[in-house]
Amino acid sequence: MKHETEMAGAVLSGTFDGTAYSVAGEGETLVLIHGVGMNRRVWEPQVEALRTQFRVISYDMLGHGGSRLPAASPQLGDYAAQLLALLDHLGVQTAHVVGHSMGSLIALEFALQYPSRVASVTALNAVYDRTPSQRAAVMQRAASLNSGLDQPSIDATLARWFDDPVPGHLAQVADLVRSLLESVDLEGYARTYRLFASSDQAHVGRLPQLAMPALFMTGECDPNSSPAMSESMAAAAPLGRAEIIASERHMMNVTAPSIVNQRLLHFIRDVNRQSRGAAS
Repeated sequence: MKHETEMAGAVLSGTFDGTAYSVAGEGETLVLIHGVGMNRRVWEPQVEALRTQFRVISYDMLGHGGSRLPAASPQLGDYAAQLLALLDHLGVQTAHVVGHSMGSLIALEFALQYPSRVASVTALNAVYDRTPSQRAAVMQRAASLNSGLDQPSIDATLARWFDDPVPGHLAQVADLVRSLLESVDLEGYARTYRLFASSDQAHVGRLPQLAMPALFMTGECDPNSSPAMSESMAAAAPLGRAEIIASERHMMNVTAPSIVNQRLLHFIRDVNRQSRGAAS
């Protein structure tokens, strides 16, 4: 077991049991889980804004960044177990868990498997019960990964996430996302993406079991993590709510960070107020 930590200003970074992670700030714990092809760097706008109020944990999911590869044919439970081990290592009993895209699937799986560890769950740009045409398209992309993640596929991903051409005011964040895709471990990406492609029904019929407040938020113009998906999930979850950010697409955590952060803060404050009211 490898465990190395170092202080970099107010940020603690390290590795534990093959998971690379960072911790910033103090207070209630807020966990950020990135999407497939990304790593924890994609959460920088959230970490910088939210570390003043929370202990923010961001980490690299299996097969990404500095973390170990997943199994050859991984399951969502493997990624949930990765988070559980990290929280145990850091001494965290409960956390507000936030995921984006593939990270939303992991966040929801973690909340369903380990409800006592989750104060609230937020699913950003989540996928749920794809239409036949949506499913066919994503499965075709997954099948094409046998030839690796090449430049044309990166270009196509950016076009889906940012529009084509990329709007000028989003060029800088699109370049960041491109650099993350270009540096991803190809085998880790392929294994995780195949799971992502086949997991849109993983929580169908299970969301009524969510025992904590749940926020489902996506962009108005995200065709593959559509508003209809978030609204369906919110309707299925006993304490669910859906919020749609106007004019935004898939990478709204970096293209509209102030709006995402504001809505997330409002949600968690509501959760805490309700919790205090129930306790009194």
